[in-house]
Order: sequence, then structure tokens, then C-alpha cells
Amino acid sequence: MSASNYATERETAEGKVFTVTGGDWDVVLSGTDPINDERIVVNMGPQHPSTHGVLRLVLELEGETVRELRSVVGYLHTGIEKNMEFRNWVQGSAFVTRMDYLAPLFNETAYSLAVEKLLGIEEQITERATTIRVLMMELNRISSHLVWVATTAMELGAINMMLYGFREREYVLEIFELITGLRMNHAYVRPGGVAQDVPDEAITKIRDFLKLMPKKLAEYEKMLSGQPIWLERTQNVGVLDATGCLAMGVTGPVLRSAGLAWDLRKTMPYCGYETYEFDVPTHTDGDVWGRYLVRLAEIRESLKLVEQAVDRLRPGPVMVADRKIAWPAQLAIGVDGMGNSLEHVAKIMGQSMESLIHHFKLVTEGFRVPPGQVYVGIEAPRGELGVHAVSDGGTRPYRVHYREPSFVNLQALPAMAEGGLIADVIAGGASLDPVMGGCDR
Repeated sequence: MSASNYATERETAEGKVFTVTGGDWDVVLSGTDPINDERIVVNMGPQHPSTHGVLRLVLELEGETVRELRSVVGYLHTGIEKNMEFRNWVQGSAFVTRMDYLAPLFNETAYSLAVEKLLGIEEQITERATTIRVLMMELNRISSHLVWVATTAMELGAINMMLYGFREREYVLEIFELITGLRMNHAYVRPGGVAQDVPDEAITKIRDFLKLMPKKLAEYEKMLSGQPIWLERTQNVGVLDATGCLAMGVTGPVLRSAGLAWDLRKTMPYCGYETYEFDVPTHTDGDVWGRYLVRLAEIRESLKLVEQAVDRLRPGPVMVADRKIAWPAQLAIGVDGMGNSLEHVAKIMGQSMESLIHHFKLVTEGFRVPPGQVYVGIEAPRGELGVHAVSDGGTRPYRVHYREPSFVNLQALPAMAEGGLIADVIAGGASLDPVMGGCDR
């Protein structure tokens, strides 16, 4: 049933019928006693404040109490997964990075790990490239959690936290720009490694950030953790226990705030996470307050991981040696920053005709991936981010499907909100940290 032609009938125990008809919602028909038994249907969203993106919530209210909640998604649909079927395997990195736009480097890494598994080159990924991936993902986890605490605090009335959270996030984006050339949507992590190496000035800026961030976290806690209104709006609000999380496939900080220390970096390690020292923060209350504490603790653990990754960086290549796979990262760019350099063109033209033909096919088609299918899961800021990639042996994906935690976690919102107040829908929904770019991919 489409959201644009939403219609439903609900019959109460008293035999009364409530009907919502028309385009989205128009009329609520009650029984003969509209004062004592009145229910109304309202839209919350789709807009960014209160629903964390273009998410539409259809609420059936009795006074200020939520009796029923329905999530309506699709307003940001991009068709990224389908578009990837018409691009080569390397170009896929530029598509997936735009899904969860607050965690682009996780999208890219999960995709690259899946392609590398299909190619059978997992053992050929260089140590420096793997370390850089961990470094970038943990910086990205910090920036994502900063956006969460900033926007959630703003939606609950702590406007000043919005300024502080985005201020520190800006520092991380400046680091990304130094390394990848872009603040967001990087297409930096690619099958075979990463697009380019980390410059020395970025390392200096990262070390400065490691000194700065613990002080800022202490400021956040001083500002929020003891604030009576913040406590009132978060404690015992949006409660979802571990059983409910497991029943609905909820992962990430929401699951860990319910007491279950499930983190794929520990339980199903990848990118060498098993060789790093870090803890998995948990809480037991399973409410908005617990999710707030877990995310702040995860920022501290990510800082520890970033420091270890920086200390581990050793000179070496950042892409596999196979030139068919490494080709995009080995191009020599012209002085205009767009076309190939004259030296690169001369080198290609000066080789044999077979080499020129091979280069042309590589440019136009990309490399071939053996037929097969794989699933790879990683721990993204919102939970398990999984990639199911299928190859038919060609130069383009036959199918790439993401298991996106924003989409999966959203189904828990009715369980968290129904029976509570309408104001708590905002707090509970924000605590899931949904990003609709990933949900509507």
C-alpha cells in the first residue's frame, strides 16, 4: 500500500470505526462520544528537525499519548544499488559513499571488502592500506557520533550543543579533506586499497585532534550529563531491551545500550581489528540515556584506535600490485587536475599496440570479477552494515545490496514510542540515529 494513497480502517472493541481516507490523511471519524474517545492522526515529518531526515511518521494520538506509529520511508530514494549495475566495479565506490552520507568511509570499506573477497585478493591488501582504512573509519565514527549528539541535543532543546558538536566534527572533515581531497563522499577506499596515501600534514593534524578531543568530551558531559532537563528527556524514554533488539535485528549502540556487547570488530573481526586494544562500551537501561552514554564512550574508544593506527603506519604501498585492479589509483593526472598527464600518455602510446588496446579496455570497462556471491559485514556507527555482492563474471556488478542499519533499526520505533508521549517520539527516534540516505538507497 503506497504512502501517497494511505487508507486504513480500524475497528475498536466498542465496534466504532476510525477511517483515514484521501491522499495521505484527511479525516478521522469517531463514534458518538468524540470528547471522551477522540483519536486523531497527524504527520510528523517528512522534514529534518525531529525525524532526523526526510522520514515521515504517521501518528495516531489519544491526547498526547501515541497509540499507533507507522514509519513511511522513500522520500530520499536515490536508486544507488540499481545504478551500480550499470557501472564498473571501481565506479561503485563513488556510488556507495553517498548512501549513509554521515559514514561514507564505512560504505566504501564494506563494498571494497566484498569485491576483494570475490576477487580472492584479501591477503594481497597491503598493511599500510588496511591500517589507513581503520584510521579513516574510526575518525568517521567519531564525526558521525558528534553529529548525533549535536542534533539530538538540539531537538531536545539544548541548542548550544549543536554548535560544539559540529565544531569538532568540522575538525575531522578538515582531516578528511587533507587526505582524500573531499570533506564527504570521498570514494577514497577502493577495491585493492585506498586511492592515495596519507600526507604528513594530515598525521600532524590527527595528533593534534587526539589531544583536543578528550577535553571537548569532558565539556559535553559537563553540559549535558548533569542537566536536569536532559536527564528528564532521556532517562526511561524510548526503552527497548535486548530481547526486543534481537527480535527486530537492531544492532549498534542501540543494542549495546541494552546490555549486549555485540560489536563486529570484536565478534567477527576484519581489517585487523583483532590486533587492536579497545573495549566495547555497554549500558543496561536500554533507553535514550544509555544510548547517549554508549556513544560518548565509543568516541573515546575510537580515539584509542586512531592513536594506535597512526603509530602503526609504516612506509609502503597503499594499493595491490596487480595493475588491472590498481589502475585508477596509478593514473598520472595532468596539470589541469582533470586529464592524463603528457608523460602518462607518452608512456602508453610508446608501448606495443597490445598494451594500448589493453589500456583502452581497462579505461572503458574496468577489471573482471569471477562469478560468485559474498556477504561482508562491518560495524558502522549505526550498527551492522552488510554488503551482499553478486558477480556474473563481468566488469560490472550483477547485484549489490546493502544491509543498512538505519533501515533495519527504524522498525523498532513503534515498539519504543507506542504508549508514550508524542514529545518522546522525537527523543526515541533520534536515539536510533537514522540516516535516510542509507535507508532510501
